[in-house]
Amino acid sequence: MKTAIYQEEALARATSNVSMSNYPAILQGFIDKGIPEADIRPRENVFTFDAWRALGRYVRRGEHGVRVLTWVPMTKKDHETGEEKPIGRHPKSAVVFHVSQTEPRNGG
Repeated sequence: MKTAIYQEEALARATSNVSMSNYPAILQGFIDKGIPEADIRPRENVFTFDAWRALGRYVRRGEHGVRVLTWVPMTKKDHETGEEKPIGRHPKSAVVFHVSQTEPRNGG
């Protein structure tokens, strides 16, 4: 089971990233699902499953999102200082969902 901390980190990554490289895929993917382009606002109403959970919402069963590619930073621990140092990034596939595919969690 994923923790609230993990979900909060997912939300922080989603809202802090400034890259727009996935915008065309997000827009086209949700337009193909019948959502008007004006209603598709990445980083405002399009998030990953975990980011929606951090926002107190859940993705409805059976909903299909849009697959995007993200770059995850990699670090390596310096054995002398114990400090985590960046060593690059690697690609990771993720799925994002539009707010219209979610519902508020009860009591959440």
